[in-house]
Amino acid sequence: MEAKPQIILIKRKAPHGGHHGGAWKVAYADFVTAMMALFIVLWLMNSSKQIQEAVGGYFKDPTGTSKLVGTNQRGSGENFTLRKQDMAKLKEELQSVIRQVTDFEKLKSHIEMTVTAEGLRIELLESETGTFFESGSSTPSPSGREILTLLAGEMGKLPNRISLEGHTDARPYNGKANYTNWELSADRANACRRLMQQNGLRADQVADVRGFADQNLRNPAAPTEASNRRITVLLKYAEKKPDEEPTAAQGGNETKPEEAPTEETAKH
Repeated sequence: MEAKPQIILIKRKAPHGGHHGGAWKVAYADFVTAMMALFIVLWLMNSSKQIQEAVGGYFKDPTGTSKLVGTNQRGSGENFTLRKQDMAKLKEELQSVIRQVTDFEKLKSHIEMTVTAEGLRIELLESETGTFFESGSSTPSPSGREILTLLAGEMGKLPNRISLEGHTDARPYNGKANYTNWELSADRANACRRLMQQNGLRADQVADVRGFADQNLRNPAAPTEASNRRITVLLKYAEKKPDEEPTAAQGGNETKPEEAPTEETAKH
């Protein structure tokens, strides 16, 4: 008998209609981003003012260097450090603030700012008739009060400490008995400290207050020149915490007990 031929059925699967597209992924990502933004806003609304200013300052200036004044850097962390290049930018900011002072055109030649190895040095130089202090007095003049108040408001927002110095010229003080240029220079520096602390400078921000009398003249060639009479405000670079000393367990040097001298060394 002849073999019957086998019948083979081939079934072909109909192809799918293709990919559905990725538009839903974009919509989902937008939704997640919007929710995250909402949570950040809700968190900020219930945060302290310092955190709000720090976050706002970051979005305005992510590098954190172009606007050092006007943002409470202390609130954003104690690790903030003003480097030398930052001091140059801070100098520009303070100069812009001081331009708001009444009669600035008359005073600008008596205000000097210099970035030094110690920090930003601001000097308020006297004239022959008195500019920032009444002649022979430790009481700041209206111009002196205005400038010191502006400086205190801006410096109080920074973590850096300041030093205040009072200087006189070489003319002996003739105002009253038992009162010399030493007392006058120290009293003027202290008057600046009190005024600045009343207008924004923190109590723990003042590193020292010193009176130099005529021992640190600005112009030694002309010891009686009026510009030798001045107040110096030094905004110091932020201090870095010293690294901890390595202990013995961390690989530091161990202190070994002294060995008893041998017979041979004892003879020497």
